[in-house]
Amino acid sequence: MRPIGVPVFVKQLRNPAISNDARIAEIKKQYSLFKKGNPEVSIIIPAYNEEKDILPTLQSLVAATPKLCVEIIVVNNNSTDKTEQLVKATGIKCITEMQPGVTAARNAGLAEAKGKYIMNADADTTYPPGLVDAMIAPLIADDKISLTYGRYAFIPTGVTSRFTYFIYEHIVGLLRWFKKTFKEEAVNVGGFNSCFRREQGLAVDGYNHPLGANEDGFLALKLRNKGFGKLLEISGSSTLSWTTDRRIQIDGGLIKGIIKRIKRVFFNKGENHPSL
Repeated sequence: MRPIGVPVFVKQLRNPAISNDARIAEIKKQYSLFKKGNPEVSIIIPAYNEEKDILPTLQSLVAATPKLCVEIIVVNNNSTDKTEQLVKATGIKCITEMQPGVTAARNAGLAEAKGKYIMNADADTTYPPGLVDAMIAPLIADDKISLTYGRYAFIPTGVTSRFTYFIYEHIVGLLRWFKKTFKEEAVNVGGFNSCFRREQGLAVDGYNHPLGANEDGFLALKLRNKGFGKLLEISGSSTLSWTTDRRIQIDGGLIKGIIKRIKRVFFNKGENHPSL
């Protein structure tokens, strides 16, 4: 069951009263515990002009105490703000990818990663403490699973209420179920929280995809079709990722976003492959 309200831990992490200096100090301290040896998991975060959200995102990730050693790699994709400066101040690795676009950024992170497992993350998302372990555990336990992916909920940043998003997310959830059951599950995979084995990701040419497809869903499709195993959705409120609602704004608002998604499911032939 999705929460109607924004959880306390999300509100605390995104509290605008917390200074950047305080966040940086906390991330530095927690990351030393988070990355406690040779990396077994690499979290890749593409970032373009994310100075407003990148520190809360990093803070949410390092607040966890995962069983495996985890490194974080932020890929600065030609930011013109203080994104790179803020990330480097935390001691977290920040590399630069000059080719614009999330596909190039994720591929750069994949090439730099040292972990056996790769976790995709977004720079404007707040992550729950148990997410890393929950996403990686099925890959460790079952070699017939090639990729795990999670769900999300929206953090209101404008006039739209959380309750309205609560309703919207249930509508989208039904559309996701329909796609998974009757069309193509890979279209449900998002870059905000999905995991796979690095070696297998490299074997299918990383995040590269044809025109009209998305990098995250198409990677999932390639992994499954290559015979590396099925896709597995991770559910439960304790593993729900909380992202800002700017994607809704990009779609032109909530109503337009719903209409756009319904059209994709029922009227777009491209919905049979990951062209979200």
